[in-house]
Amino acid sequence: MNTKLINRPLYEDVAERLRAQIFAHELAPGSWLDEQSLAQEFGISRTPMREAIKVLAAEGLVTTKMNRGAYVTQVERRDLEQIFTILSLLEGQAAKETALRATEDQLTQLDNLHHRLEKAAADRDVEQFFDINVRFHDLIQEIAGNKWMNGVINDLRKVLKLQRRDSLSRSGRLQNSLLEHRQILQAILKRDSVGAEAFMRKHLAQGLEATQ
Repeated sequence: MNTKLINRPLYEDVAERLRAQIFAHELAPGSWLDEQSLAQEFGISRTPMREAIKVLAAEGLVTTKMNRGAYVTQVERRDLEQIFTILSLLEGQAAKETALRATEDQLTQLDNLHHRLEKAAADRDVEQFFDINVRFHDLIQEIAGNKWMNGVINDLRKVLKLQRRDSLSRSGRLQNSLLEHRQILQAILKRDSVGAEAFMRKHLAQGLEATQ
């Protein structure tokens, strides 16, 4: 039986392009999204552009204002406090579950990622450190295996990408972050679920402080 491949809707491609522009700050926080101009720039009608903006609004990357249109979300201090509070609970739980259920192969993968994190820190390569850091957290979530929890974490982390990378460039933060990851990893390797949760929550608390 032949299976026909179904292309994804145009608005999803548009949302992906807009998302990339937002993360690259080509569309800066607080900037107005002019549907008509963007549609012309992308060579599409306003309907898929409008649907794409709705997708980004659902992710928290775009904020819609009554009678004023849509704007790239500006992350305020109160937003950060609320986001990190939720991430601390959820990622702490993910670390706890990972310590309990990870296979030996998965523990090796985490250990290998951390070695790469150590090298990036030694090289003071902030971009590389950030990317490996994301993969380290993603792997913990993957091992924990709770798709509902992971969906919430991923959406919140998208919002954090609007500003968070700069925090790693602040004095001492990269080395402190590395130490926190080392503590999380060691607890997971020891199957210390209580320690893994506590160290992850401490890591998130320190991450919030670094945004000040």
